Amino acid sequence: MDNLNYPHSAAFLAAKHSAPVTHIGERILWTVVTLVVLAGIYLLMWRGWKKRQARQADVPPLNEVPEGAFTGEGVEAVYVSTTSEGDWLDRIAVHSLGQRSNALVHVAPRGVLIDREGASDVFIPAAAVRGVRLATGMAGKYLREEGLVVITWQHGDRTLDTGLKPRHGTGELVQALEAHFAVSTTERPSE
Repeated sequence: MDNLNYPHSAAFLAAKHSAPVTHIGERILWTVVTLVVLAGIYLLMWRGWKKRQARQADVPPLNEVPEGAFTGEGVEAVYVSTTSEGDWLDRIAVHSLGQRSNALVHVAPRGVLIDREGASDVFIPAAAVRGVRLATGMAGKYLREEGLVVITWQHGDRTLDTGLKPRHGTGELVQALEAHFAVSTTERPSE
């Protein structure tokens, strides 16, 4: 096509223009409102976590790891969280027990050591272990199949459930736990 036949199209193509920005005040206002709402939601979540920590102030500090009790490589896992026994949504917020992290799990006659990256280690003495079960989920993680190993243990006056998701299947960790403690793994879906 020749632009000479259509003089209006040549003028249109030659003119460089853009649509004017309209309602800039409204756009700024909605951006500020959105940021305030997001900040408010974050503040409410932070306050809720702090209140949970205050309610769980009776949870004693974590046990000291005995020197030389754990050797070997351990089982690679994801530490999902620790919750109150039987209440898989009641995440324990104190002592970083509710913090998800990568971990190496060591099982020995003296207990279970969960060596966590970026968080304090969790040592569960052998005498504190109450049971082991496979589950489909708990606070922070849900699976289609029973792929979480949940260790039920006594800590002070509280009975807790600690969830671990082994990287290469549950078999190795479950066998180690059953070999060292007087527990057998029960398969029970999370409620």
